[in-house]
Amino acid sequence: MSSIRLRLLKWLIPPILLMNLGAGALAYVLAPPALREAVLRTLVLLEIVLALACVALIWFSVSSGLRPLSRLRAELNQREGDDLAPIAADDVPYELEPVVSAFNGLLAKVGEGAQARQDFLANVAHQLRTPLAGLKTQLEWLGARHAAPDTAQSIGLMLSTTERMIRQTNQLLSLARAEPHHFEKNRLEPLALDALVAEAVQSFVDQATLKQIDIGFDLQPATITGDRFLLRDLIDNLIDNAIRYTPPGGAVTVSVSPGMLTVEDNGPGIPPAMRAHVFNRYVRLNDKTHGSGLGLAIVRDIALVHDAKLSIFEPSGGQGALFTVKFR
Repeated sequence: MSSIRLRLLKWLIPPILLMNLGAGALAYVLAPPALREAVLRTLVLLEIVLALACVALIWFSVSSGLRPLSRLRAELNQREGDDLAPIAADDVPYELEPVVSAFNGLLAKVGEGAQARQDFLANVAHQLRTPLAGLKTQLEWLGARHAAPDTAQSIGLMLSTTERMIRQTNQLLSLARAEPHHFEKNRLEPLALDALVAEAVQSFVDQATLKQIDIGFDLQPATITGDRFLLRDLIDNLIDNAIRYTPPGGAVTVSVSPGMLTVEDNGPGIPPAMRAHVFNRYVRLNDKTHGSGLGLAIVRDIALVHDAKLSIFEPSGGQGALFTVKFR
């Protein structure tokens, strides 16, 4: 890989050194013969000093000239993978404006493509919800009327598969709704966070019971401003994630205090090195637990559009994971 810095140094340093040597040689030739030896000694020392000074000056000048490129690279490296905002061109040197303009054009095209895919996912998910709900209802009706072991087992498997499809469809729809482009700020309203969490926890009691997990809650009155549907998706995904990764016989605790929601479990926990990545899409801690890897990505996006801070800690007991969402 070629280097602009090395190319500039290559084309600047040799000519300047040659000019210095030429000037020194001319001074030696023009000096009187009797003084040439003294002149030579002086020129050698002077040429060394001038050469070092020229190299240092050129290196400093080239580094200063390339500093805007370094800042641009640092800014791009700090971005999240889904940050497609245009690069600010206010402090960009004139020479870099075409590059920044071309890059912003590329980001705009990528953003349009991502938005088109997001709209497609939202439309497909929305269209699938009704037929899947109807299929689930019909399977439940069949299961209530056919008690033969083989038939009941087949219906149970189909019902389980349908419920997974419904969950995946709802997650895709939640993911699309949490996109900043789709976020409707006019839907923000004062909400009782404790009441919303109490409603959500009740819907997971059966799932926790089947897995022999003790699910509890500690809810203090808390009022926040938000979107009811998106916040319910956030709460559901945090609780569902805790139940999925908590082994049978474990415990999940959901707490609400003024301005904050916490979900704690005593499962295997999340290694510190993975905590920065689990909120990315399609990231899963292991392949033994069913899921698409979208749940925590949905939580991250919803927290982001609500200007809330999402964090992962180790519980005080030393085992499991503690998720906190701080609302402003």
